[in-house]
Order: sequence, then C-alpha cells, then structure tokens
Amino acid sequence: MLVECENLSVILRRRKILKNISLSVNSGEIVTIIGPNGSGKSTLFKSIIGAVPCTSGVIKKKSGLRIGYVPQKLHIDEALPITVKRFMNLPSGHSHLAIKEALENAGASGLETEQLMELSGGQFQRVLLARALLGRPDLLLLDEATQGLDHRGSAEFYRQISRVRDKLGCGIVMISHELHVVMRQTDRVICLNGNICCQGKPETVSGSPEYYALFGLDRDNESAIYLHRNHNQIQRAQEMTHAG
Repeated sequence: MLVECENLSVILRRRKILKNISLSVNSGEIVTIIGPNGSGKSTLFKSIIGAVPCTSGVIKKKSGLRIGYVPQKLHIDEALPITVKRFMNLPSGHSHLAIKEALENAGASGLETEQLMELSGGQFQRVLLARALLGRPDLLLLDEATQGLDHRGSAEFYRQISRVRDKLGCGIVMISHELHVVMRQTDRVICLNGNICCQGKPETVSGSPEYYALFGLDRDNESAIYLHRNHNQIQRAQEMTHAG
C-alpha cells in the first residue's frame, strides 16, 4: 500500500469540499478519479501531497513515499527563452543521464535542446510528465494532464502513462474527464462528488446508475459520453449514430 485515506474530510472557507473519503492506492495500480467541476478532485490531490490539511480523518503513506505530480496547468512566460533541459534542471540540477532517462520514460526522447514554448501541446505534457518522473516516484499524481489535447493526443498520452506504470511499477492516480478514453488504461475508477458515489472497474462504473446520475447522462442512449471542453464546461455529446 502506497497511500490510504480513512474517512478524510476537508472544509475550506466554511464549505465542506470532501466528506468521509476512504480509498487506497497500491504499487503498479492505475486509479482514475472522475467527477464534475467542484467535486473535490484537486483538493483530494492537494491533501495527499500535504498542501491542504485534513479537517478530519487520516492519510497514511508508505514510509519514504516519493510522489511525482503533473499539474493541470503550468503558466510560463511565453517570452522566456528556456530549453527543455534547463526546465528539467529547475529548481536544482540533475545529471544528463537522469534527464535523458526521464524524457525517454515519458516518450519525449530527443527534446532536450528544444525551446519549451515551441513544443506542441502533447510534447509539453510529456515534458511535464518527465519532470515528475525525475525522482523515480513511487506514486504519480496527474491532475487533468491532458487538458487542451485533442482526442488522439489524449489517448496516446494515457497509453504512455500505462507504459510508465509497466516499466517503473509505480502507483498512478489520474484525474480525468474522459472515462471513454482512459477505460483501457485504468484498473479502477472512483466517481467523486464531495464523497465517493461509486467505484470499481471502469466497465462496471460506466454502466452504474450513480455514474449516469452524476453526469446527467441518458441511460437509454448507450453512445452518450462524458467530455470536458472549453472553460471546464460539462457537455453531453453523442458519438456515431447506430449503423443501419
């Protein structure tokens, strides 16, 4: 067991963000957390990292647990001339071998000399992933790391995450709005809306009444999917119409 939350509750500005959250993550496991905006997903991550204190409950961590974190957004001055290698060396230096290995594990080999602000969206996310892998984490947290990528870019990024798990054996927790994309790459899904509404294997969760109710999906329409689009708005979309 890498991390375990027992009856975790968090109150911020007199508002209860999380209520009685109990979950655990093991080595080599990929867990995906889904939920509407304001459901407490990022707060849960911050509590695990230690940036937000628990109001009640407890978080148990493996002794010496190393955590890697890929943020939802990273604001960098577009006028700042900085190469990938220099970015990877912030705030403290790393060996050339360590940087090369991290970029390779993130699927970003050969980008060391590229200007950070000239990278494509997918390349930039892989560099952020590489930076999180520099310390060879036991637990990798990804907060909507595919935001801004198209469907194909998101799918490939999640495949890379699966390869990271297979190679490094770390536990991975992802926040995502794209259950239909991550289904093949995740072992367990947790639906969060302040409390845990349902959890289990992705194929089980995607067919549960709680999942449909949480995202306002039409259960009679099997092609309804949950997407995250501009300005974090939740929209329903329909995929291909039934053949014939």
